[in-house]
Amino acid sequence: MRSVCGLDVHKDSVYLCVLSENGELIEKVFGVLTFQLHQMRDLLLAHHVEKVSMESTSVYWIPIWRILAPHFHLQLVNPYFIKQLPGHKSDVADAQWIAECTMKNLISSSFVPPEDIQQLRQYDRRIFDLDEEIVRKLSKLDAVMQRCNIRLGNYVSNVDCKSYKDVVRKISEGVTDPEILIEEIHGRIIKHHGRETILASLTGVVSQAEIDVLRQLREELDLAEEHKQECLERMLEICQEKYPDELRRLQTIPGVRERTATSLIAEIGRDMSKFETANHLAAWSGLRPRNDESNRKFKSRRITHGNVYLRKNIIQCAWAASRTKDCFFSRFSYYQTQVRKKNKMKVIVAVARKLLVAAWHVIHDKTDYVDFQKQDRQSSASNG
Repeated sequence: MRSVCGLDVHKDSVYLCVLSENGELIEKVFGVLTFQLHQMRDLLLAHHVEKVSMESTSVYWIPIWRILAPHFHLQLVNPYFIKQLPGHKSDVADAQWIAECTMKNLISSSFVPPEDIQQLRQYDRRIFDLDEEIVRKLSKLDAVMQRCNIRLGNYVSNVDCKSYKDVVRKISEGVTDPEILIEEIHGRIIKHHGRETILASLTGVVSQAEIDVLRQLREELDLAEEHKQECLERMLEICQEKYPDELRRLQTIPGVRERTATSLIAEIGRDMSKFETANHLAAWSGLRPRNDESNRKFKSRRITHGNVYLRKNIIQCAWAASRTKDCFFSRFSYYQTQVRKKNKMKVIVAVARKLLVAAWHVIHDKTDYVDFQKQDRQSSASNG
């Protein structure tokens, strides 16, 4: 007799409902400590449960998944697709509803990569968090400099440049003399704006408290950069060891380099059977226009929600690919923006989708990327 299970996962408890084909229900509540999860696993094994479904509640589902994965067919469910009716929701009812949907095969499972890819994901998403933290720290650092009326930020390309950082380092060491600080400025900046202007921008009122804050912010920035580099090196090491072919092939795509290739492997893995076609991958990433039609009118064509880490990375690659000389993506971008007068941001999203389609084919077909326009020109030249 077939039995399935629905789990309603919380931070400190797991509500379990085992449902058999004859309608028999077993409902129980377990804690989330490891030995309690082992007890839950033993209960499921004793009732010969074949399939277990659970909601993707924050990160609380991950340890449960790791313990149950070797023994059962697991399904991770997006709560959006199995919402209960308002006024009929409870923890027990949720577990029972998940079990009923599982028994009737009404659940579409979310993509859960294998364990080694999940480890890569942790490094990749940690890098995204560190990037955001670095931007915040740089903004705070510039705010302290502005408070001191040191306006060097108005005359450099960005506050992350070497000249700006060197000046901050000097000030954090207690040096506030503009004549000494200007020695840290690149000669091109001085030549462009004039020595007197740069000296004036370095003249301010700096207190001991601001020197201490600048020193602390600089140390935090250095630590974040160090952690980011450590994650990058670890990701590259894993990819070179386990996915060398995918790492090399992805870098044949215009705009994709080492960092992006490792991120793509971390987010989508190497098994493209999880995505039936390249369009499925594009839709999963959120790079597909939504269908929002009523009375034969389209209310919106905005892109959908999806994997924000993958989408952010591939859009950054799209900017690079659109500027890569003599490739399909740059020609497509030029035609859409200059000839058809399309919005640049929308065109970049379209380029990002095409890049992701190319990545799917590169991994799925186990082949290098070939720009068909270059291939056509080479074949026509050889025929001529």
